[in-house]
Amino acid sequence: MSHTSAQTTSTRVKSALQKAALTLGAIFLLLGILGFIPGITTNYDAMKFAGHTSDAKLFGLFQVSVLHNIIHLLLGVAGLAMAKTSSLAKAFLIGGGVISLIMWLYGLFVGPTSGANFVPFNAADNWLHLVLGVVMIGLGALLGRQHTPARTSRGRAV
Repeated sequence: MSHTSAQTTSTRVKSALQKAALTLGAIFLLLGILGFIPGITTNYDAMKFAGHTSDAKLFGLFQVSVLHNIIHLLLGVAGLAMAKTSSLAKAFLIGGGVISLIMWLYGLFVGPTSGANFVPFNAADNWLHLVLGVVMIGLGALLGRQHTPARTSRGRAV
């Protein structure tokens, strides 16, 4: 096997971190798209750009708005892009998990009918953000321990 084909093969192999980031990125992207599809999103005609008055609900459960869907799309794109390397994938998982936990806390302390509830969040969103935050940080931490980059003879990661 030539050096070039060995390099190509190794770049196609994805670590567990990269696979997790790729999977979660694809899920976020899909959720962002589904949030704009009438029928999958109930009360679609009541969707607002932002705010707690958006009565649209993804799967009839999770309160969404245009802004909420855009956030899912951006997280999806970030996950797909950051899955290119293990270190970026770990950063996506842990960073995305922290963001989800912040959104969970925000949803807990800001009432569902408050003007400050600009994304919007309901109880189902809050539970989902808690679970997502714990799962993403857990995956980043656990899979990050298993991934140890190869080192050169001079001690630098390759």
